[in-house]
Amino acid sequence: MNEFLRKQWTSLLGILLMLAAFIYLFKYTIDLGWITDAVIIGIGLVFAAGFSILGITLDKNKGHKLIGEMLAGLGMALLYTTFSFAGIYYELWDSMTVFISMLAVTAAFTVYAYQGHARVLMNIGLLGALAAPLVLRPETDQVFTLFLYMFVINAAFFYVSVKKNWLELRLIGFIGTWLLYIVYYFHFEPAIEGLWSMPYRYAVATFVFYVIALMLSSWKHRSFNGLNLYLGIVNAVLFGTWSVSILDGIISVAAPLAAMGLLFIIMAFVVYKLVGVMTVAVWTKLAGGVFLFLIAAAQFGQGWESKPLINVYFWAAIIVVLFILGRITTLELFKISSYTVWLAIVLYWYIVTWDTPRGEWFGVYMPFLNWGALAWIVLAVIGFYYSTRVSFTNIKEKGAVWFSNITAIISHLIVGGLLTRQVENLFEEYTIPSFFDDQMTLSITWGIYALLLFLWGAYSKQQVFRIFGSIVLLLVAAKTLFFDLAGEDTIYKVIILFALGVISFLITWINNRWSTKTEQTEKEQTEAH
Repeated sequence: MNEFLRKQWTSLLGILLMLAAFIYLFKYTIDLGWITDAVIIGIGLVFAAGFSILGITLDKNKGHKLIGEMLAGLGMALLYTTFSFAGIYYELWDSMTVFISMLAVTAAFTVYAYQGHARVLMNIGLLGALAAPLVLRPETDQVFTLFLYMFVINAAFFYVSVKKNWLELRLIGFIGTWLLYIVYYFHFEPAIEGLWSMPYRYAVATFVFYVIALMLSSWKHRSFNGLNLYLGIVNAVLFGTWSVSILDGIISVAAPLAAMGLLFIIMAFVVYKLVGVMTVAVWTKLAGGVFLFLIAAAQFGQGWESKPLINVYFWAAIIVVLFILGRITTLELFKISSYTVWLAIVLYWYIVTWDTPRGEWFGVYMPFLNWGALAWIVLAVIGFYYSTRVSFTNIKEKGAVWFSNITAIISHLIVGGLLTRQVENLFEEYTIPSFFDDQMTLSITWGIYALLLFLWGAYSKQQVFRIFGSIVLLLVAAKTLFFDLAGEDTIYKVIILFALGVISFLITWINNRWSTKTEQTEKEQTEAH
């Protein structure tokens, strides 16, 4: 396909531009009333027949094969343009007349191109078939005729693409069809009434057609990877996007997503039965189906204030399940997926936690004993477990250290978020004496946490925690000096400043002890060598 497009793309573009010129000329003359509708259709048929006959004649001469295919393809494209004028643009022909005419022309040219290996002819014909309704932008809402027209085009050209392995026909047809659907939707602004509206029917028809066509194509060539796999993914994304948009306010998006998820899981099973091994195509369809099912399931509780909290617990369970599957099957993909989902949920929880209900137990708020706090703790435990117990086969020793350290830092950030949120909730929920300041309390909490980071770094002999603890301590000092000291002076602020000073001295002492032990260890190792 690449070699063909590299050599012929300029020819295809030239023919497409010429065809657009013809279309605009016809449209212009009709808009001005120079030529009647019947006459323009007659002119289109005459020119199309002339180009087709001349092209076929030249095509039989080996010295003029390329120009012959181009002219025949232009004739084919003009026929499709004429049908669009007559049946879609001006509604001069009924849908059955257009359908029969399309079948006859498509069958004749398909047989000729198939037997004569006329690849250029088929590409030009397809470009013309897709360009005609896109350029014309019908004024009458002959949508059924339009999609009947597109069905014939796709069926014929996809068949030739599979039989001849001309991949560009598959790609051009796919892009053109979905592009035409977009133009139809925004040009006509069709009414969306109920679940089974016409726009949604056409989206379903397009999606199902390509699901079946791509599966049959893959089965024919015994290859479920490559272009068919990529087009299948794009087909699912496009249909899913349109489903969510069209069905918004009519039905929960969980319904179409769950249906798509079930379809892809079935397809994964079928492909596995056909090939007998877990190929990329099987994994992609299986992962896509499971993902869609998870997204659909995640819609549970939609509209509830506690929905973000439900999401965290739901996805935390998925993280655990994926990790267990990774242990059972020894497949890295499950562990990677589990870790990726954990990162996403951590980021999500940091964004939504500030406006999410605390999740009180028995109607009473208790710091660290509420559903919100438990969500932080669950995410932190998962992170620390990954940091200390999980390794990946393809990551070398140095990379494994980096993975462990970064995961540990993210987990400590979760702990920091837990402490911050619980202190804030404490001041929101209970009447704290004015003697205490919420921001200063938060600062001393973070200061103590920085001290714990240094202690952990000294215990585990990991410098990364000393660096992280230093950053936290510096941020606490900056917050305290530049923000917390503003306002009324109280003895509580003096106590907090004194406590932070003590914490700083303790950290210095830990650093000195750590440095001394490190130097002794290095000296002993040097003497041993």
